[in-house]
Amino acid sequence: MPIPPEQADRAAALFRERFGAEPETVRAAPGRVNLIGEHVDHSGGAVMPFAIGRYCVVAAAKSDRWRLASTADSGSDSWTVYATGVQDALRDFGFETGPAAMAVHGTVPLGAGLSSSAALTCAVLRAMADLYGLEIAPEAQIDIAQRVENAYVGMPCGNMDQAASLLGRSDHVLWFDSASKEYDYIPFRVDLRGLCVLVMDSRAPHRLVDGEYAARRAHCEKAREILGVRQLADARTEDLDRLADPVLHGRARHVVGETERVRKAVNALRDNDFATVGALLNASHASLRDDFEVSSPELDSAVDAAVEAGALGARMVGGGFGGSAIALVERGAVGRVEDRVREAAAKRGLPEPAFTVAGPADGALALRP
Repeated sequence: MPIPPEQADRAAALFRERFGAEPETVRAAPGRVNLIGEHVDHSGGAVMPFAIGRYCVVAAAKSDRWRLASTADSGSDSWTVYATGVQDALRDFGFETGPAAMAVHGTVPLGAGLSSSAALTCAVLRAMADLYGLEIAPEAQIDIAQRVENAYVGMPCGNMDQAASLLGRSDHVLWFDSASKEYDYIPFRVDLRGLCVLVMDSRAPHRLVDGEYAARRAHCEKAREILGVRQLADARTEDLDRLADPVLHGRARHVVGETERVRKAVNALRDNDFATVGALLNASHASLRDDFEVSSPELDSAVDAAVEAGALGARMVGGGFGGSAIALVERGAVGRVEDRVREAAAKRGLPEPAFTVAGPADGALALRP
């Protein structure tokens, strides 16, 4: 699949405007929606994301120093660490490169929990690989992109977002084992069943580097140490009684339960049993809200209203504390669900949500310039 021409043209035009030359390469990477398997990639669990047709596009050329420009007016240049961090992470993995001039154009909403940061990182990584002739295995690209977040941005995330952005495949969800990095593709043609995935952006600020995400990671690591397992996702339900601390018990119960929900979702998708998929989404949200405690009033409002309006299931996605939720909805009911979610937010004095329908798209490794 080619990079959307209008987005490639925007990035290339900005490059010419800012740097007075033609780019040597144009590369892109998408954002993602995680169908199910939330907050388990940092604990060795399997996840089921899909790339979406919203991209970060990078036009680039070699340079004697880093020169960066963006079509987004974010009011801050903090995003540039994702670009320069790629060079540092490549060096950590034994790949020597120089700096680059880059112009960035993105359509992944910022702060919506759809992983605009992974899209940027992976697009820069693909551009650097082009510029410097690097041959990097897909699994290593995932590790490099994750290292940018962990070591140079300060976000202790797992590897799901990077895997989805790089490995996504149109019309499929990605089954990805975050520990072994084994992966498979499961057909996801909900459109043939008259269904769609409705993304509900709560418009609540999505902040993950303020300590809350890191605290959840620490809780999971402490629970893993107490249980004596290699990965917390390897624990069994009966093991959890050994966790006397109610916070650690709740965190571990979510990871173990969510890992099992992923397994059930795989079977349900293969059987085209979307009623079960919907029920699993509902159970996932309840666990994220009550056991992992990463939801928010805005997300709970959207999920509850969507289910009340007839969605087969709904849940928050991403790191939490704001951002987006998804709902599995009959195509003919999209308008009704959107109206109910808006009304619920208005009654509670919450920001007005924004909506988009998302389907699986190709990841960066399948996108052609």
